[in-house]
Parts: sequence; C-alpha cells; structure tokens
Amino acid sequence: MKPTTKFILLHPSIQKQAGTGVGGAGGAPHPHHRLWLFTLLSLLSFALTFSLFSTLPYSRTTASSATAAASSPPLPKPVFDALLHYAGTTSNSTNPSRMSSAELNAIASVLRRCSSPCNLLVFGLTHETLLWHALNINGRTTFVDESAYFISKLEEKNPGIEAYDVQFTTKVSDLHELIEYSKSERRNECKPVQNLLFSECKLAINDLPNHVYDVAWDAILIDGPRGYFPKAPGRLSAIFTAGVLARSKTSGADKTHVFVHEFDREMERVSSNEFLCSENLVETVGLLGHFVVEKRNHRVNNFQFCRKPPSSAAAAE
Repeated sequence: MKPTTKFILLHPSIQKQAGTGVGGAGGAPHPHHRLWLFTLLSLLSFALTFSLFSTLPYSRTTASSATAAASSPPLPKPVFDALLHYAGTTSNSTNPSRMSSAELNAIASVLRRCSSPCNLLVFGLTHETLLWHALNINGRTTFVDESAYFISKLEEKNPGIEAYDVQFTTKVSDLHELIEYSKSERRNECKPVQNLLFSECKLAINDLPNHVYDVAWDAILIDGPRGYFPKAPGRLSAIFTAGVLARSKTSGADKTHVFVHEFDREMERVSSNEFLCSENLVETVGLLGHFVVEKRNHRVNNFQFCRKPPSSAAAAE
C-alpha cells in the first residue's frame, strides 16, 4: 500500500497559544508539541521506507535465483546416472503410482539434452519430486500442487525448492462438459495463445505468482493433481495450461516438451488429444505420453490448438 503523505499546517494562532500557555515563554513551542511533531514525522518516514522495500518487484528475487542457477556447474554425468539408476530400481514394483525406469529415463533424456539453464515445470508432488530437482540442479525447477500442506512440508525440509499450491476448480466427472465449454470459448477466454495471468477460462490456472507466466519453460511434466476418482480435480487444467504456456512463449526454445503421466486414463488422454494434439505426440513409454509443442506467432489469430482437431469419437476412445 502506498503511504499517504500528510501536510501539517501550523497556524500562527497555535504558536501564540503555545507561547501564552503554562510553561510557554517567548513564543517557543511547548516541549510536548515538539515531541509529538517529531514522533509523527518519524512514523511517516518509517512508513515511506517500509513501502519502498515491500513493493520491490518479486522478479528481483527470481532473477537472482536464475543467475545463480546459470552460474552453477552442470550435474556430473556419473552422479546424474546414479540418481536415475537408484530411482529406477525402487520404482513401481512396490507402488503403482511411481514411474517405471523407462518412464524416468524418457524424461531424464530431455533434461540431459536441455540447454543450460533448463526450465522445468512440474505439476504434482510425487515420489520423484526430489529426483527432478536434483537432475535439473543447474536449472530452474518449479513445482505446483493442490495441497498447501504438502507444499509447506516440502519447502520446510528442502528450503531451496520453489513450489506453489493451487486451488483446482475442475472435477474428473465434468470432463466432457468442460471440453465443450472450452470449444465454445476458443475465440475468447480459452484461446491457445494468451497471457494466462489475465485469463477467465475455467480451465486456466491463473493464480500462480506473476513471474511463473514469464518463464520460457523447456519441459513441463504433468503428474498431478489427483485424478483417480470422479470428484478429484483431475489434470484437465494442468494439461490446458501446459498447452497454452508452450504456444505462448516469447523467448527460449521454439519447442516445449510436455509429459503426461498416467496417459492411459480417460481425462489425461482426452485432454491431451484436445490441447496438446495427437500430431505432437512423439512417443509413449509405459503410462507416459511425450508431446513436443511449438510456440506460435502472437500476431496471427489462430484459435485452434491442433492442425486437425480431434473428433469426439476419437477423443473418447
């Protein structure tokens, strides 16, 4: 909040009253008045100073973090390979939600080839969270999850991690209704190229910190939020947001690698076909779909996500 500057007008009659009052002599201000004036000026000065510091752009902190990441050496290949190996040996043999060794390697190979510093955006906190942070230690890794509690615990135990919680408003059971809504708003709020920060589309994630929308993400992994029961939020919003972020980039690499985990489920498959597009699917590894989406010219009015939009029947298969 900007401080309100107040002007203090000392009327001559006030000075006269001060001079004739008890303790006044020769027209000099009463000591009590001087103390009151000094206190007020000190408070105004403090308020102005606090406002200047509290309104500094948040990007200054993120810029320094990006600079530090760019100056750090890349993770040595033996360390990279060892982390990947041990993560793969304890994969989904004991927990089906964990990624298989092949799925981990598909994502890791993109991170290994990524230009430095590499920008990785991850939806969902999973067993692999610390792995992605470690493999991309010389780049920028940002996590987004539906649980404020899990985010706070992650940051508490790992102070160097950047993570944010989001309130998802969609439900798995509303999949087809939301897809039809997005088609009706394709020329308005749900455009494939836009600034999501100002989007009113029901599918858009628009409440992340401003600077997240300015990053040219090289890779986006969608492994959350929950989507295994009808009232769960599902990954429709995350997939839509990833598709828009990839197409709306104004800097960085022309292509964005988008990974969708548990691609076998209806919501993930239908949403991916609709907003990431089957022509951009380069491989499927286990339950992982790997898309490569190119950015678009902002000056061209193109309201279609895909060159050949999927039919309702194909999307539902």
